[in-house]
Amino acid sequence: MTLTEELKKKVGPSKDYIFKEVVIDNSNVLLLFNEVLTNSIGINDFILRRLLILTKKELKNILNILPNTNIMPIDKNAILDYVNNGFLIIVTKWGTYASEFRASLDRGITTIESELSITGPKDSLSENFNTSLGLIRKRIKSSDLYVEDITIGKSSNTKVGVLYMNNIVKHPLPQEVIRVLKEIDIDGIIDSSYLKKTLEGKKNLFPTIMMSERPDKSAMALLEGKIVILVDMSPYALILPSFFIDFFHTTDDYYQKGVNTSFIRIIRLIAFLIAVFTPAIYIAVTTRNYDLVPYKLLIMLKAGRTFVPFPAYIEALFMIICFEILKESDLRMSSTSGSAISILGGLILGDAAVSAGIVSPIMIIVIAISSIAGLIFSSIELVNALRAYKILLLILGTFLGIYGVFIGFIYMFYKLFTIKIFGLSYLTPFHPFEKNEIKDSIIKKDQNIKMRNSILSNNIVRGRYK
Repeated sequence: MTLTEELKKKVGPSKDYIFKEVVIDNSNVLLLFNEVLTNSIGINDFILRRLLILTKKELKNILNILPNTNIMPIDKNAILDYVNNGFLIIVTKWGTYASEFRASLDRGITTIESELSITGPKDSLSENFNTSLGLIRKRIKSSDLYVEDITIGKSSNTKVGVLYMNNIVKHPLPQEVIRVLKEIDIDGIIDSSYLKKTLEGKKNLFPTIMMSERPDKSAMALLEGKIVILVDMSPYALILPSFFIDFFHTTDDYYQKGVNTSFIRIIRLIAFLIAVFTPAIYIAVTTRNYDLVPYKLLIMLKAGRTFVPFPAYIEALFMIICFEILKESDLRMSSTSGSAISILGGLILGDAAVSAGIVSPIMIIVIAISSIAGLIFSSIELVNALRAYKILLLILGTFLGIYGVFIGFIYMFYKLFTIKIFGLSYLTPFHPFEKNEIKDSIIKKDQNIKMRNSILSNNIVRGRYK
């Protein structure tokens, strides 16, 4: 069986694999490429026209004759691997060569959609690995930015890049991340989120790895001593380790004055507490612990539920489910239909439910402010974690009152306390206590000399390296 017949057998009935055999100076030459993955015009203009005028002597020295700088000798067993990555394969009796002619199949550099910023850069990462890497290297012009490539997926052969600052990061961390990635045994990696479950290890409701489409945020993380993982065909980078307090920070925090940033961070902390505890506390004080609220306020709250036929906890669960349905439909529908659905559900159905006596007005206010407070965070996983603990505390508050709310709070704090990400505490810099990082946790202090987290880097003073 000839090489051509063997390769045609492996690709089966696929018609996008192009086999072109040409005779050059009485020597047979095979050209093989995939027409949907390669630039056919480039192959024709820069390779085929040049090949046809070569002599047999020049064919032997093809590496120095062809103008493409990416041409390289390869093993015959790796032919299809290169073809599936957008390479042109040239087979002569003197050797097998691969030349890169990838087609531009990405959407290019677009504006940010999921992590909107008032100030700062507007460009976002792309599905193209080299484009995303270029956006980060454009911001960090240093040879100390190391990129280690790994191929994951038996069928997809997806390129994964592990980025870290060699002169900043503590070196056991990147080696450990690379070891875990190399142990992944899966058919294919379609998106960077496929890697999160393996890297996060033990299942936790709270996210320990941040996903971001912002190249400036990725660059900031690298300069802190963190690791950034880029996945080919995914516009989202993975940033690790990500601590609990990191999800209260945004890139805008570092483009504004410290006093403004501190105020916004306090608002986010208050929103976190409102999102988790408000429904449970409301249920507790209106069904069991009446003595915790003033008498006049209690009368007003009870009067609002006079004609509601359902218990308070059933009413709260019903409203939470309705809000989640509205949120999901708003996300999945088109932009024009989504707005109409939100208005219809939020105004008309809500008003009709109150008028019909199915739910009380105060319950709508409590559930609405709780749910909206959770949406202040851009991380979907964090929002989902808040929803889960909100329902857990709601159930505990129903059966145990305010004591159940305290039990739920202690349980949530215990889970946060025990979460580890590659051996590091999730509650850093509070546990263990890091004085320098405390200055950039909730209250942001403007400093002339910025200090790094000593847990992530030995070079804690920015601009100074050992």
